Amino acid sequence: MILLSFDVEEFDMPMEYGKTIPFDEQLAISTQGTLSILALLKEAGAKATFFCTANYAVNKPEIIAQMVADGHEIASHGYYHSDFKVEHLLQSKLKLEEISHTPVTGFRMARMMPVSEREIAKAGYLYNSSINPTFIPGRYNNFAKPRTWFFDHDVLQIPASVSPLIRFPLFWLTFHNVSLSMIKFMSASAHRKDGYLNLYFHPWEFTDLNQPERFGFPNYVSKLSGDAYLKKISDFIYWAKNRGYAFARTGDFAEVITKNYSLSF
Repeated sequence: MILLSFDVEEFDMPMEYGKTIPFDEQLAISTQGTLSILALLKEAGAKATFFCTANYAVNKPEIIAQMVADGHEIASHGYYHSDFKVEHLLQSKLKLEEISHTPVTGFRMARMMPVSEREIAKAGYLYNSSINPTFIPGRYNNFAKPRTWFFDHDVLQIPASVSPLIRFPLFWLTFHNVSLSMIKFMSASAHRKDGYLNLYFHPWEFTDLNQPERFGFPNYVSKLSGDAYLKKISDFIYWAKNRGYAFARTGDFAEVITKNYSLSF
């Protein structure tokens, strides 16, 4: 089983590299990428989860409606991408439910930063997918965290997938910088070991990021973006389908795990 997810947010990442970009352009870039993703998923017959900021949803309710109409899951990515308060956990959940007219049971913290599981539980989430159980220099060191799902304060934790043993991350940057053959090898190994993959991306990756004066991104971020990135993700999806891997929404996976876990006690 493969859990594909996309973090849909206002495109504020250039701020990390000393660049500014108008809010309307942030929305336009994220929306352009999201539409490409939705078209790809529809063609491939794959369902996914979209972790959306409430700020994006408020400004682009028609895109949220399209996600829902296509059968995808809406989950929370906070209220704003670069501003977090504990009260945003519940506020974003309620706003996304209001806009999507669907239950919102999952959460992912922006930039995979730590968040209180006690507060996640209080806000009423079933699962949290905010852990990348590896070491990213300057970002986090999660080697002490489990590689696969576990419970914390009665909230199901679904870490991003990493390879067995050395915990090489199987996330968005890997797809920019590692050959597809190596990604397939590591993904097959992780799927064989864990029984599933949890992979996440961002819509803005599916637009042209090779604009250093505008975005300030280093090569390892901007490499293979836009149509080339879309083709690589498409090739991966069809490879996975040919191997017989099923695609599922993260919330559906979480419901099954939680139900079976409850029945075992």
